[in-house]
Amino acid sequence: MKIAIVEDDINMRKSLEIAFDDYKNYEIVSFKNAKDALKKLDDTFELVITDINMPGMDGIELVKTLNGKYEVIIMTGNATLSRAIESIHLGVKDFLLKPFDIDTLVAAIERTRTVLQRVKTTPSAATSNNRPHGFLSTSPALETILHMAKKVAQTDASIMLLGESGVGKEVFAKHIHRSSPRAKKPFIAINMAAIPNNLIESELFGYEKGAFTDATESKMGQFEHADGGTLFLDEIAEMPYEVQAKLLRVLQEKEVRRLGSGKHTRIDVRIIAATNADLHEKIESGLFREDLYYRLNTVPLHIPPLRERREEILPIATAILEENCKKYAFESKHFSKEADKALQDYSWPGNIRELIAVVERAVILSDNTEITVSDLCLESRQKLTSRPHHSLRSKEP
Repeated sequence: MKIAIVEDDINMRKSLEIAFDDYKNYEIVSFKNAKDALKKLDDTFELVITDINMPGMDGIELVKTLNGKYEVIIMTGNATLSRAIESIHLGVKDFLLKPFDIDTLVAAIERTRTVLQRVKTTPSAATSNNRPHGFLSTSPALETILHMAKKVAQTDASIMLLGESGVGKEVFAKHIHRSSPRAKKPFIAINMAAIPNNLIESELFGYEKGAFTDATESKMGQFEHADGGTLFLDEIAEMPYEVQAKLLRVLQEKEVRRLGSGKHTRIDVRIIAATNADLHEKIESGLFREDLYYRLNTVPLHIPPLRERREEILPIATAILEENCKKYAFESKHFSKEADKALQDYSWPGNIRELIAVVERAVILSDNTEITVSDLCLESRQKLTSRPHHSLRSKEP
């Protein structure tokens, strides 16, 4: 494996060169700055290990310039969470804080090597038994977020999943839960938009018998049900403002009080929230509490839309096709070459949720074993989604 090390500190650079003498399976080439590295990097390199703080072009700018051509590991002596998040969003596979020992760096390199080997040897992640929980396929953009999610999963930090509708935020939430020490405890998902405003408080916190007219018996809230596990609050921007203050108190005090009860119950719950709304805009409009936003947004994960993960489209579509053929007991079907191209070229404004609907419809309505472009009906969908939605926008707060 050929590795480029970009480090302006000569002592650090020489120390790494000496340390790697014991690892004959690595070919190391070191550079004193990013510009020198960019002049020499070619297709023979697989990995770049770079410092962040360097004169001239820093490590983050170098990563941006490389634009995903190489796998990257960042090392720095004064890391901050914001810099770590920025680098990982750019595709960085690991972020190491100096000082570190050579074994730590080698372990990071081997993790990267594993990812590279998986990409080279797995023709379709849709048929892989080693794919992450719930993911039919992965792309470089998705691998980046999954890597960050894996790190965050080992902590109890609150996570905010951001992204367009249909990108798979609940799948991500489940993946984080299953990758965490809480994996054997409950995972409970609640969609704020699907619960009437007057029922959200009792759904979250529970109630005692007689707390209100229809409370004929006591009921545990979802916080108590999720004790020890993870509570996924989807469409968090839709939570009524008056309930937000109570949620904030629960997160701060780590205890809940059922409606109609004077007793507080201790709870141990990890919160993952999700939204496709602009929460900053909601805060400015007085519809979302700023203090709750910061409590929930310890680590934001931006899930890219499907149009930015085009490597995933065909593997996902094929897996959905196969699943639906089995579901409806149909003869095995396949996409034509033209249908493959149409699937990849379409913009997928509804993301994976729309892809699932399109493929299922095509499976049901196609008359032959080959699904054609006309079976997909993408042209009519494109016209529909390109229309202005003035009536919907007028309802926005």
